[in-house]
Amino acid sequence: MRIIAKAQQIAHTLTIVGLTATANTHTAIHTDNLLSAYTTTSSSLTPAARMLAGLPTSASSDIGSESATLTDMAPAVAANSDESMEEGGVGVEAQPDILDALRNECYERLNRTAAKFAAGESFCAGTFDGWLCWPDTAAGTSAYERCPKFITGFDPTRYAHKECGSDGEWYKHPATNKTWSNYTTCINFDDLEWKHNVNLFYKTGYIISLVAILLSLAIYSYFKSLKCARITLHMNLFTSFAVNNSLWLVWYFVVIPDTELVERSPPPCIALYIILHYFLLTNYSWMLCEGFYLHTVLVSAFISEKKLVKWLVAFGWGTPAIVIFIYAMARGLGGTGDEIIHCWFNSTGYENILIVHVCVSIFLNLVFLCNIVRVVLLKLKAPASIQGSCGPSHTVIQAFRATLLLVPLLGLQYILTPFHPDPGHPWEQTYEVLSAVTASFQGLFVATLFCFFNGEVIAQVKRRWRNLCFSNRARANSYTATQVSFVRCGPPQPGEEKV
Repeated sequence: MRIIAKAQQIAHTLTIVGLTATANTHTAIHTDNLLSAYTTTSSSLTPAARMLAGLPTSASSDIGSESATLTDMAPAVAANSDESMEEGGVGVEAQPDILDALRNECYERLNRTAAKFAAGESFCAGTFDGWLCWPDTAAGTSAYERCPKFITGFDPTRYAHKECGSDGEWYKHPATNKTWSNYTTCINFDDLEWKHNVNLFYKTGYIISLVAILLSLAIYSYFKSLKCARITLHMNLFTSFAVNNSLWLVWYFVVIPDTELVERSPPPCIALYIILHYFLLTNYSWMLCEGFYLHTVLVSAFISEKKLVKWLVAFGWGTPAIVIFIYAMARGLGGTGDEIIHCWFNSTGYENILIVHVCVSIFLNLVFLCNIVRVVLLKLKAPASIQGSCGPSHTVIQAFRATLLLVPLLGLQYILTPFHPDPGHPWEQTYEVLSAVTASFQGLFVATLFCFFNGEVIAQVKRRWRNLCFSNRARANSYTATQVSFVRCGPPQPGEEKV
C-alpha cells in the first residue's frame, strides 16, 4: 500500500502546487521566469500555484503591516493572518494550531531582534506572512528562510526569500501591488517533472492493463466452448482487475486534477477511495481463489467443482468487503488530522489493515502452490499406467504455471516495500519505476498468462480463424473418380471375360 500512497502523493504534489498544466510542457517553457521574483506574474500561475507562491488569490492584502511598529504589529498580523487563511487558502496544508504556534514563535523572535538596527537606519520591519517569519531586513537586501515543511510539494532544504527595497519597504508584486514573499524557489521543478513522468507511467499502465483485461473477457465470453469452472474463476479475476483499473483511471483523471475537490474531501470522494481499495483487495482474493482451486483439484480426488466455485465466488467478493468495512470504520471514526483529509489518500497507519489482508492472501497462495508442486512431482514420478489414470491434465499444469508466476509478481511491490530507498538515494528513481510497473501493469500480466498464452484460447482462436478463411474461399469445380475392384476366389470360367 505504501507504493499506492506514493503514487497518489506524487499526483497530489503536482496538482496542489498548480503545476499540472505547466508540467506537461515543462520543457517548452522558461522556468527561470517563474523562479524570478520580479518577472513572475499572476497570469503565469493557476490560483493554487499563486497561493503557494505567496500571491494573493483574492483581494486580501499581504499578511502583516510592514510600516507598523513592532509593538502594534502583533494584533495586525494576527487579524490579517486569519483573513488570509480564510480568503487565500493558507490553512490548506497547515492546521490552525500549527499556524498559531508559528506566529507566536515569530513574535518572540522579532522581539529578541528589535534593536538590530541603529536609529535612522533604513530597514524593512519584520513580519509573519502566514507561513514564515521574516526578520528585520536592511534596505536593499533580501531575507532568506527555509521553505516550510508543511506545504505539500515544497522542498524544505530550499530557501524562500523576501526582497527589501532601498526605500525600506518590502517588495510589492506588480500584478497585485501587494507585498509578496517569493515561495516559487521552494519548488524543485526537476523533481516535480520526474514525479509527473512517473505519474504518467501509472496512467499508461492502467490504460494498457484495462484494454488487455477487457479483451480477455471478450474472448472468454465469445468462445462458449471454453466455459468451465476454471474459466469462471478467471473471468471473476479479470472483472476485479477491470473495475479496479477503471477506478484508478477515474481517480487520476477526475479526482487528482481537481484540487478544490481534494481539499474539500466530500463524502463521494472518500466513497470512491474506499470502493477503489475494495476492488484492489479483490484482486488478491481472487488470486488466492485461483491457487486454492488448483490445489483442491489436484489434491482432492472427489470434489464437486460446481459447489466449490460457489464458495469461492462468495469468498472472493465477500472477504474484501469485510476487510474494507473494518478499515473504513476504523479510519472514519478514529482518524484525526491528516488521516481524514485529502479524500483519505494520505498514507496512515490504518492501511496496515489492508496490508495484512494482502500479505495473508499472498502467503496462503504460496503455501498452496508449494503443495501443488509436491503433488505434481509425486504424480509425475509415478508409473506410466498410474499417470494415465490420475495424473494432472495439461490444462491444469498450464494454469498452475501461470499462477506460480503471477503470485510473486503481484506481490513484488509489497516485498520491496521495506527496501524503499531514502529521498535522494541513487536507487530512488529505479525503485519508483519498478513500483509503477508492478502496480499498474498487473492487469496486463494477468491477461497475458491466463488468456493470451492459454493453450485452449490459442487453439480456439486458430480454429475460428481457419473457419473464417475457408468459409470465404470460393469452392472450385471438382469430380469424383470411383474405382471398383472384383476379387475372385477361383480361376475364371470358360468364356468369361477378364475384367
